Amino acid sequence: MSSLENISSEAIQCLAFADSYTKKSEAATFPTLWVGTSLGSVLTVMISVPSPGESRLTQPVAVSPCGTIFRLKGCILSMSFLDCNGALIPYSFESWKDEGREKQKTPTRCSSSNSRMSPPLGSTGSEVTCDRQFVALISEKQARVVALPSQNCVYRQQLADPDFVVKAEIISLKDSVCLVCYISNGHVTAYSLPSLRPLIDVEFLPLADLRIARTFCFSNRGHGLYLSSPTEVQKFTVSADFCSSLAEMVGDLFLPHDMPEPPKESFFKGLFGGGARNLDREELFGESSGRASRSVAKHIPGPSAQIEALGQRASIAASEISRAHQLALERGEKLGQLEDRAEKMKNEAENFSMSAHSLMLKYKDKKWYQL
Repeated sequence: MSSLENISSEAIQCLAFADSYTKKSEAATFPTLWVGTSLGSVLTVMISVPSPGESRLTQPVAVSPCGTIFRLKGCILSMSFLDCNGALIPYSFESWKDEGREKQKTPTRCSSSNSRMSPPLGSTGSEVTCDRQFVALISEKQARVVALPSQNCVYRQQLADPDFVVKAEIISLKDSVCLVCYISNGHVTAYSLPSLRPLIDVEFLPLADLRIARTFCFSNRGHGLYLSSPTEVQKFTVSADFCSSLAEMVGDLFLPHDMPEPPKESFFKGLFGGGARNLDREELFGESSGRASRSVAKHIPGPSAQIEALGQRASIAASEISRAHQLALERGEKLGQLEDRAEKMKNEAENFSMSAHSLMLKYKDKKWYQL
């Protein structure tokens, strides 16, 4: 069943079951199924459930379209119902139990499912004097609040243009409900219900990864989650009260440590503990009794110790002086040997010079052929 001509391009995006009004002239609620499509159409399907008992087991559930269609711009993301006071109506459901295990033959309706429903009128044939419900329809571009059963659009709001809404949820915050949206430009916005008055518009998280769009979600009391990495979940909140009390809710981290060794049992416990105990000299004054503390008794040297230390320092100084004198003598001896070698080299050089001069004088006046 499609609301538009091109059936192949339209798909169901979200469903909502509720006891709602199907026509403008009706004064009683009926089980209905609200269908939101990818092209922005919202259809209402009435569900006829047989009365409890034998007929419920033998007769099928009949469904029929009501003919009411609401159209919004963009894909339908969420649908929620509010009562006449603006409180969120929980989804209707029935609990089913196996007849073989339970003696109850018919399913019973949960008592909490109708606690927040619209107050019924006196009779089904009476005229409707005022609207008893609000349905909030949220798409990728717009949000509308339609009053039922009159089906009048009482409030509307443009959520994103030219961007689109990635995730939209109607949550309970404090004593009221509000619409919270995550926009593709990274902003988080909130609107009051049913008036759709803007509450916040803050820059939060750029839509850089498809994983964020698939896992982003809101919950009651302003909390939210998304998968920041394949192994990490990031939690955030839009509630100022929760942020102010966040420091008090942070837990303490305790690291495990090994237990210390038990202290040694003192012999005074045996003396003053009242019980009889055998003590010996080794236990009182031996190694098992422990080492004495340095702060209890400290050795203080007398005058003789100072004289001995002074004599030791004097002997060390004398040995250092004698060693320096010995090194000086060895250095003088080496310098004397070096001086003798230099004198010897000088004499040999003079002898060589004289021999060369005499040889020159001998062959000075001779021709080459006389050599």
